[in-house]
Amino acid sequence: MGFQTLKAMRARSALQKELRARLKTMLAQALALGPDDCVHVDEIACPDPVCADSKTVVLVMRAGEPTRAIDIPHGLDRITAADCDRVAAEEHAGRGA
Repeated sequence: MGFQTLKAMRARSALQKELRARLKTMLAQALALGPDDCVHVDEIACPDPVCADSKTVVLVMRAGEPTRAIDIPHGLDRITAADCDRVAAEEHAGRGA
């Protein structure tokens, strides 16, 4: 990893914020979240060989239910609608529905 300027770090941070917001909107629709429910998205380093070098962790928080964590094995910039559908299916199965 080379030296990054402050300008480059700020640009990456702004892009990450935009990608997170877009993904949260997509997931809220795919998960059919209610007004008291919430979804949190974060990209973290992934030491697992299945991941490129980062993965996205989705926390689904529904009112009155335990929080569920679902991993997507790549970074925010590679998330697709199919990933959102898979997260929704996995979360649906985790709820026992």
